[in-house]
Formats: sequence, C-alpha cells, structure tokens
Amino acid sequence: MPYKLSGRNVLITGASRGLGALLAEKFAKEGCNVAINFNTSEQRAQQVAEKIRSTYNCQAIIIKGVLAPSASASGLQLTRPLQDQGVLAECEDTVQKTIDGLGGLDILVSNAVRLRSQARPTLAERSQYLGLDQNVHIRQPGCLVRGRLGQGSFKGNLHLFRKALPTFNANPEGGVFLLTSSIAGLGPQGSAMAYSVSKAAGLQLMKCLAATQGPKVRINAICPGLLLTDWASAREPTIHTEQNKN
Repeated sequence: MPYKLSGRNVLITGASRGLGALLAEKFAKEGCNVAINFNTSEQRAQQVAEKIRSTYNCQAIIIKGVLAPSASASGLQLTRPLQDQGVLAECEDTVQKTIDGLGGLDILVSNAVRLRSQARPTLAERSQYLGLDQNVHIRQPGCLVRGRLGQGSFKGNLHLFRKALPTFNANPEGGVFLLTSSIAGLGPQGSAMAYSVSKAAGLQLMKCLAATQGPKVRINAICPGLLLTDWASAREPTIHTEQNKN
C-alpha cells in the first residue's frame, strides 16, 4: 500500500537553511506538518516556518537543538562524557518537542551535520578529527564508539532513532527514518577522509537498523553528490561559477 504523505508529522534536523530547508518545504507541499530543527540560525528557521504556514497552510514549529558536536581544532572537548550526554539529551528533547508540538511523529529526517574545512590536512590532523588519537571512549551495549566519528554520523542518528522508535511502532502505519548521507560514504574522497569515514559509518548503521528494527519502520539513506548549499558554495567558488555558466 502506498505511504501517503498528507497529514504526516515530520521532523527535519538542520532545517533552517540549505538542503534541510528545501526538504521542509517539499514535505509541506505534500501536506505534512513540519518541525524545523536549528542550532544557531533561529531567524532563518522562523522564516522557513512562516513560509510553510502561509504558503501551504500546514503546521510548522521550530526547535533549537545541537544534535552533533562542533568540529573544533583540538577536538578534546568532543570526547568528554558530559559533551556526549549533552548531545543525547538534545536529540531526545528535539524528538519529544516534535511529538508534543505536532501531536505525533511519522517521519524523521536526520540531516544535521557539523563540518570543519581544512586545506590539505595531514594524516595526523585527519585522525584527530575522527577522534582516533584520543583514548577517551564511550561504551554502549554491544558496541564501543570512539571520538567524534561516533559522536556525529553514528551516535546522533542512533539517539534520534531510539527516541522516535516507540512512537513509530505505536503509529498504525509505523514510521520513516531517513538519513542524509553522501556519495562520500560510498567511496574514497581525497582530502575529506574524516567526512567519508563518518558517512560510511552512518550508512552501515542505517543498514543494521533496517535489518533489525522492522517491520513497522522504513529506514533508508539519501546519498547525493555535491550540493551547492550556502556552506558548499562558499568553499567551492570554481564549481559554483561553472554551474552558473551551464
């Protein structure tokens, strides 16, 4: 049976701009109510919500939440237990506020990511970005997750999904969990080693969840190539120029 979108309640993380904002509008166009998660861009999140309400006559709420740790130069604070607990709490809070604000949750799109741009990073710098040079680790039942690799594409997604799962299972037609991934997770991507490895981890998590958490939850990932969002456009001026020419 087709899964109709009209009337569904959707949470999109990282939805104040770029791909997340576009997804919010696309879901609203199909008749969905939308929760827009943001980190720092509250004004832009409000603008997205107001556009959805006025244009598509759907509910739209905004929810502040830091669902992935920042990518600092040293990376030391990212592996502290308190930082990990902060991400867990914000993920759970964001899902609960969506359920309370929209009256339920049918679709969760995990789109938020925190990136740091480096020019020709060394292997040591790439390893540090992944947290592989840190001794601090966090244990969960059945697994050991280290450093900011686990904090980002792995742990944030897992926290969100775990909080949403009881609601998905209680829904008559279940729920949908979608990850925004990248072709970088499907093959080597030059200087973006940390990004590629973290995306590959997220894709493997998606496959494992899909194999074990059915039958009422649809779990999948979207793997686009380069998207000229605000962040990418600022760092890829040559590609942006060629795109405009074409």
